[in-house]
Amino acid sequence: MLEAILADQNIYLFYLINGGLENSFFNFIMPLLTNFGNFFVWTIICLLIYLFGGRLGREVAVLGLLALILSNVLVILLKFIIAEPRPFLALPNVDLLTPESGSSFPSGHTASVFAAATAIGLKYHQKAKGKKYWLIYPLLLFAMVVGFSRIYVGVHYPYDVIVGALLGVICALIILKYEDMIFKSKFAHIIRLDKVLAFEPRDRLKRIFNKTT
Repeated sequence: MLEAILADQNIYLFYLINGGLENSFFNFIMPLLTNFGNFFVWTIICLLIYLFGGRLGREVAVLGLLALILSNVLVILLKFIIAEPRPFLALPNVDLLTPESGSSFPSGHTASVFAAATAIGLKYHQKAKGKKYWLIYPLLLFAMVVGFSRIYVGVHYPYDVIVGALLGVICALIILKYEDMIFKSKFAHIIRLDKVLAFEPRDRLKRIFNKTT
């Protein structure tokens, strides 16, 4: 009984967002914003943070990438186990703006953006007038918009997005909780993670530039 009620609510909320909120502005902006949940987009962002963020940036980039990997591994396993068809394949009259393949539950894009937003946002803050302003708040707001876009473009149910968001946040918190252990582990020693963190790309670029001039 409860399962049927939740399923009906899931479908109702999907149609409310996918069709009930349809407008020309959302039709333009949501297919663009939804791409910011892509695993590879956030991998590139982590790489940029690594290259230009200094020592802290290199640590944040590694943690962000680990949170992305962990969340996506769990998403892939759940998609394989549950194998729920996407709404545009299971429901009539879906406004599909960005066709995608694969299973629906949970949302991998949402998991990725929440994992990265949490891992990166909790490591950065700005002091102003004696207060700390954490980057996590605008990043989580952006992640919510990306999650919303997944429903609007017709590729996920609301519950897919909610579970994806929870997975992303939980995976990031796990990585942050054990970050000291991660950086000091035997595996980190084997892959020479200390060298990765000590690498200063700006100094390397300066040396290359000086040799060519």
